[in-house]
Amino acid sequence: MRLYRRILIVLSACVLSACAMVGPDYQPPETTVLDQWHTPLEGGLTPGTPPPQSLSRWWSVFSDPVLSDLIEQALAANLDLKQAQARVKEARAARGVSRADQFPAVIASASGRKSRSSKNVGSGRESEVYDAGFDASWEIDLFGGIRRSVEAAQADLEASRESLHDTLVSLLAEVARNYVQARTLQNRLDVAQANLKSQEETYQITQSKFEAGLSSELPLQQALYNLSNTRSTIPTLKTSLEAAKNRLAVLVGRSPGEVHAQLAEHRPVPVTPATVAVGIPADVLRQRPDIRQAERELAAQTARIGVATAEKYPSIQLTGSIGLQALTTGDLFTTRSRTWSYGPSINLPIFKGGAIRSNIAVQTAKQEQALFQYRATVLSALEEVENNLSAYEDEQVRRQFLISAKGAAQRAANLARDQYKAGLVDFTSVLEAQRSLLSFQDQLAQSEGTVTTNLISLYKSLGGGWTVSDPSQNHIPSESIR
Repeated sequence: MRLYRRILIVLSACVLSACAMVGPDYQPPETTVLDQWHTPLEGGLTPGTPPPQSLSRWWSVFSDPVLSDLIEQALAANLDLKQAQARVKEARAARGVSRADQFPAVIASASGRKSRSSKNVGSGRESEVYDAGFDASWEIDLFGGIRRSVEAAQADLEASRESLHDTLVSLLAEVARNYVQARTLQNRLDVAQANLKSQEETYQITQSKFEAGLSSELPLQQALYNLSNTRSTIPTLKTSLEAAKNRLAVLVGRSPGEVHAQLAEHRPVPVTPATVAVGIPADVLRQRPDIRQAERELAAQTARIGVATAEKYPSIQLTGSIGLQALTTGDLFTTRSRTWSYGPSINLPIFKGGAIRSNIAVQTAKQEQALFQYRATVLSALEEVENNLSAYEDEQVRRQFLISAKGAAQRAANLARDQYKAGLVDFTSVLEAQRSLLSFQDQLAQSEGTVTTNLISLYKSLGGGWTVSDPSQNHIPSESIR
């Protein structure tokens, strides 16, 4: 009967531990967002929801095999990505440590001691004692402190996964941006070298006229400084191109210089698609890893309030041990050497100088900070998308004007050159026309790169670059977004 009562007490404690959970239960924060973007969707942008697969592999819309290959290399070897993966492993292991507290702990021990007492105060005899046995202990989670700690560790693990996703999103965008920068610099080099060739021909014309006595030295010197100025831009462009290639090499986990062969051929900037679906603001809240990470961090901190609150209440620990104890090794494994003990221990905090209440206040304040951080992350994400929408549209308009300006400048340069050869205008007209042509061509090359870069930034701000393989992993329920 005594054994039955003890078992009943233990079972009752277990039932209580399964029911009592102190501290607040987590509720995802409600977030109010607009039904549509403030920026009018133009330039091929549409409010349709992008398919998850196309958003997760957004770089495929450019149909550029070199870019796709560089991204695959980055996915396999980027060191920042590997660090983020290691942090996920760390969080998973930490969750295992927290879960272990839910189960009994069993420790095996063995010892042998030889001692001698003092002759001044004792017999001065030598003695030996040998012990071997098992000790077990189990804290009954009456008020849910252990379960809250497991809940916090689980949320920490999920936050680390979202941090990994965020690193992935940033990495892919950075690879694409540097690739577009390299292609833009190649195009600008081509523009400069094409203008250099034209200006060299013009210089030869002015030199022939000067040597024939048909013009003064002024046009010759003007043609020379125009030619030298164009030449001076080429080293700067080459330096920037070299830096972009080296940066790409590091991003894909390789040494500087190891992607130069892959980018040796000059190719145009990847062309943006005719239409781009950007969805609605609520889609961004579900898709962006930084928002999802902030939400999981809020969940973890909410659980830690429960861990701190559980310290206010009694804790019950069941302990027991069985073993062997003898004065000689020969007697250690006999029946007379057996020892055992078991029983519960109860700890009730009476006075800690307000430390428990203060810790609850600390964890509650941290939860408030996490909530404000979540809301700030949401606002920053929406701001980033709005800015990228506007930048993508406006740069397309600018590019169209530059195309028109470049065409007019090309026509003006041809006319000025022909009329100068015929003696109808002075060299100033040729000089001005060539300068304008080089300027507009260079601006257009930069604008084409900027349009593509702005689209890459838009995909990044939409949270593109990772696949939501399991919708149940989305920790921001639709009902919390209004």
